[in-house]
Amino acid sequence: MRLFLIFAAATGLAQTPPKIFIDRDDLRVLEVTVQPHVKQKMHDHKIGRVMIYRVAGAEKFEYADGRKPMTLKFRQNEVKWSPPETMHAPEVVSNNPLDVVEIELKKPPTGQKITTAMDPLKLDRKHYKLEFENDQVRVVRVRFGPKESIQMHEHQLGRVVFYLTDAEIRVTDAEGKATLTPRKAGDLVPGGPAKHREENTTDKVVEAIMTEFK
Repeated sequence: MRLFLIFAAATGLAQTPPKIFIDRDDLRVLEVTVQPHVKQKMHDHKIGRVMIYRVAGAEKFEYADGRKPMTLKFRQNEVKWSPPETMHAPEVVSNNPLDVVEIELKKPPTGQKITTAMDPLKLDRKHYKLEFENDQVRVVRVRFGPKESIQMHEHQLGRVVFYLTDAEIRVTDAEGKATLTPRKAGDLVPGGPAKHREENTTDKVVEAIMTEFK
């Protein structure tokens, strides 16, 4: 479990203004950049977050309650869960700025469950890989090879998809209506319950992180 617990830089401590994707009563999604080798002020986090690290690096944390300092290492595009945390002071100890997408969950879980037999994780383990799951979120890495497609499947929960690469996916719904929408690396797309199939129309690999909300 500790592998999933992180204590990352807070939005208010970013060295540049954050990019806000979504800000509503239940959810906030933003991208922040924190400069290296600058120790930040003590602060806490009262809500859980999904963290998508856009660059590889390391961050050191000191704690007001006297706990032993901890250094967290992360790979490029690694995704982790950050639970609520008491007072702590982070510092990026790698040499490049920390660029991270934070998905903040403002409300407690509703108890929604995934019951459909058309759940993509059940139907297609080749393209859908579970990163982690808890009572608030299910986080899935989606990866299409060139010209690959995914059969008809169903999403029962609200979700956001963050694109790690450029993409051009043809989405065909249950009525047969097809939509082709280009995406850029760094785009974030919200979505609700849906049934569809998808096809990567490009000659390149497409990769994204899908976060579903329970």
